[in-house]
Amino acid sequence: MPRWIGCFSLLSFKFPSIHMKPYISITGLKPKGVIGFFKFWRLAIPSFQQAQKADGNTFCEVKRMKGFQCTLTAWESREAMLNYLRSGAHLVAMKSFSKIATGRTYGFESESIPTWEEAIQLLLEKGKEH
Repeated sequence: MPRWIGCFSLLSFKFPSIHMKPYISITGLKPKGVIGFFKFWRLAIPSFQQAQKADGNTFCEVKRMKGFQCTLTAWESREAMLNYLRSGAHLVAMKSFSKIATGRTYGFESESIPTWEEAIQLLLEKGKEH
């Protein structure tokens, strides 16, 4: 066997890492009526607390803008956001959403977090209506 073959090791071969871009999520929701308002907050508060503690979350704020109860979150990756979205209090809230609120969502990859003014503009222009 040639001498160089014995020196080659797959353990020293490095595969390039797949860089995942940070993911920004913007939501704007409007509770339906008085009963919807109370049900909305009963579900929204635990969902927000879950987001604050979720693996991969790097930024999490709420603000009322243009009639919407908005959240602006940043995640290490889209996958991290989806793991949060599909679990715990947020999953419970999503199952009740159509009964208690209307609104918009918008998510995108970005190296920077938009300002609140930029976020509401993106939500209104590009957000998916629910």
